[in-house]
Amino acid sequence: MLTIVLRSIIIYLIVLFVFRIMGKRQLGQMQPFELVLTLIIADLATIPMAEVSVPVLHGIVPLFTLVILHFILTFFCKLSLKMSALISGKPVIVINPDGIDYKAMKKLNLTIDDIFEAMRGLGYFSLDQVEYAIMETNGKISILPKAESMPVTNDSMKIKVEPSALPITIISEGKIIKENLQLANFEEKNLFKFLTKNLNKTKLKDVLIMTVDFNGQVFLQTKKGKRQTFENARLK
Repeated sequence: MLTIVLRSIIIYLIVLFVFRIMGKRQLGQMQPFELVLTLIIADLATIPMAEVSVPVLHGIVPLFTLVILHFILTFFCKLSLKMSALISGKPVIVINPDGIDYKAMKKLNLTIDDIFEAMRGLGYFSLDQVEYAIMETNGKISILPKAESMPVTNDSMKIKVEPSALPITIISEGKIIKENLQLANFEEKNLFKFLTKNLNKTKLKDVLIMTVDFNGQVFLQTKKGKRQTFENARLK
């Protein structure tokens, strides 16, 4: 039993390492060859875990062989557009200004229901709202809406707004993230003054989340309280 546990831990750590070096795209928008690779890795990993008679090395060597193959295919895809199209395919327009492209739909083995489901997932419920729809190589559909169906933006309304600022997490579940505090150029003593002023007797350990952006906006919520937003907060 102990042998199986140790083999499982070893294989798990190796598979985790393999996916880390293969890049984060493995966890999201995978190309066809990456999906195939992922399925094979999952299958290979189970064999040395369950079969004690199979040496662990017989599971590790194929895993790293596939990793090398992955990097080779990725290299050639970056090197040649033709190779990329051969391995990963090309985006295909399934809806154009004339409507649904029936030939493209059949080529991709799609149904009308598939197209409408993808449209609804992106917030479009009528073909009249869509100018173009493109089936990407990872199997997802991207949509360019018609001009009259595009979301209203501040730019289109000629409204002046402050530049967007990325929130930085200062406190997470009662712990101060000091590197982020330095990144935001905030002083810890002023942080405690801010918490004392706005949270009364609430302790640091009771703070669920606190973020701040470079526009001075602070988002603060305790574990048992409601969220609060402070504008133009001064923590420097």
